[in-house]
Amino acid sequence: MPRRLPGLLLLLWPLLLPPPPAAPANPGPPARTVFRRLGTLGPRGSPGRHPAPAAPTGAPYLGAGLPGGARGAGVCKSRPLDLVFIIDSSRSVRPLEFTKVKTFVSRIIDTLDIGEANTRVAVVNYASTVKIEFHLQDHSDKQSLKQAVGRITPLSTGTMSGLAIQTAMEEAFTVEAGARGPSSNIPKVAIIVTDGRPQDQVNDVAARARASGIELYAVGVGRADMESLKMIASEPLDEHVFYVETYGVIEKLSSRFQETFCAIDKCALNTHGCEHICVNDRTGSYHCECYEGYTLNEDRKTCSAQDQCASGTHGCQHLCVSDRAGSHHCECYEGYALNEDKKTCSVRDKCALGSHGCQHICVSDGAASYHCDCYTGFTLNEDKKTCSAVEEARRLISTEDTCGCEATLAFQDKVSSYLQRLNTKIDDILAKLQANEYGQIHR
Repeated sequence: MPRRLPGLLLLLWPLLLPPPPAAPANPGPPARTVFRRLGTLGPRGSPGRHPAPAAPTGAPYLGAGLPGGARGAGVCKSRPLDLVFIIDSSRSVRPLEFTKVKTFVSRIIDTLDIGEANTRVAVVNYASTVKIEFHLQDHSDKQSLKQAVGRITPLSTGTMSGLAIQTAMEEAFTVEAGARGPSSNIPKVAIIVTDGRPQDQVNDVAARARASGIELYAVGVGRADMESLKMIASEPLDEHVFYVETYGVIEKLSSRFQETFCAIDKCALNTHGCEHICVNDRTGSYHCECYEGYTLNEDRKTCSAQDQCASGTHGCQHLCVSDRAGSHHCECYEGYALNEDKKTCSVRDKCALGSHGCQHICVSDGAASYHCDCYTGFTLNEDKKTCSAVEEARRLISTEDTCGCEATLAFQDKVSSYLQRLNTKIDDILAKLQANEYGQIHR
């Protein structure tokens, strides 16, 4: 019997366990995390324009990054920059380490929106001499830009950081080299990467660069002098000075710069208050717009239906009819038909135009012709326009016949009277001739 106890326990064990917690009465769908990638199209929108609630692209924002992974949430994108990398390629930077630096540069490029209207990139290579590898205007796409970075080779000994900053300020950040002017409001940013102590003065030249509007970031590696990095970098230093122990981990800083160069998509934060459409500006701000047929109210947030018929922007050839919700449609005058463009009109019935001239009835023979007709009891006159009553016409004809008969009788009477007078004269002449002839015979 004791030998069977373990078997019994195995059978009874499920019954001894406490029941599992009850499932909710109406279980909802399983929770899932939604990630939105930057640059994907939202409903009825595009990067840069979003119907409310939500909206578009961004503009300059400077900071150490957004908390809570703002980029993953889709509320920021890279802001347009004139960006110059100043990289140390002195002998202390081994070939493999220099490759790591180029990978670091390429990874930052990957996080940027590269283009003539977006971010432009240049690279200044330095050691004891300085060489501008390519200018801001030389490459407008990521592929050619990264290929150009891959072709960069180390220079020589020496670490002339001050000279490199001065060259970038005086030659790389010029309009002739592809930098955009002050009116564009495009930030000028330089990232200097070095692993040693500068062999020239950096304090004054860095101060001049900052005063000219260049924002300086300093990245130190290994034996880099922290005090020199602080002299180079812009304020606040905790946002502009970075340090890594080896070139092997410098690539990790690319994500930090990705956040630093992130421009907040204020429209995507859904705090804009725009009734219809939120549009991010390049300045880091935003403005509201309205759907077609609406106008923006004075509060610059809400929209009101626009009477396009009253404003004269409808484009209708004849009549504009306002509909609900700020829309309209076109109509035509009587006798015209609306064309396929729903704007212009064509003649449909010339009789309906009222310019036919018919006294009684106008009969359409098609889109462009017609003829006149008369009411019952009337007949069309020779002008094919006016009408006369049938009895009146008969009366006129009868009157004409009567007049004609009287004239004929009068003429006939005249002729008869003349003939009678003529016959009388002939008779007198004949009588005289006979009398004369008789007298001559009897002499």
